Amino acid sequence: MSEYDADILVWSEHQAALLRRRAEGTLINDTELDWLNIAEEIEDVGSNRLHAVESLLIQALRHMLKAEAWPDSRDAPVWRADAIDFRRQARRRFVPSMLRKIDLDDLYADALAALPAAMDGQPPLAVPETCPVTLEALLGDAADLNG
Repeated sequence: MSEYDADILVWSEHQAALLRRRAEGTLINDTELDWLNIAEEIEDVGSNRLHAVESLLIQALRHMLKAEAWPDSRDAPVWRADAIDFRRQARRRFVPSMLRKIDLDDLYADALAALPAAMDGQPPLAVPETCPVTLEALLGDAADLNG
């Protein structure tokens, strides 16, 4: 079993130290560098950041949908506030290259599927079947499900 498979934390610390030494010119032989796994981990960093933004957007959409579906619920103001918070967190982590990767329709479908059948014994009011906001609007300051 490789160090990578056995303990990724130990592996990452060791590889980082080797990379620093290589950058400083003090690493004589770079055969210890695990290039394939280093490349995979670097790709994973970007993927993880993208998934974090997508997760925050789904959470924002879920809370926006609950507030839309049950506007008279005593929890509706909390859902709206939470949606704003999730959107702000997503906006802080978002980078422009994510635009081509994020499928807002898929995220909306996930949020819609997570909507409960009832809340406090009440069925939901009608909510849009397709996402009524753009990604740009969702990441902006004033988006709600009405545009």
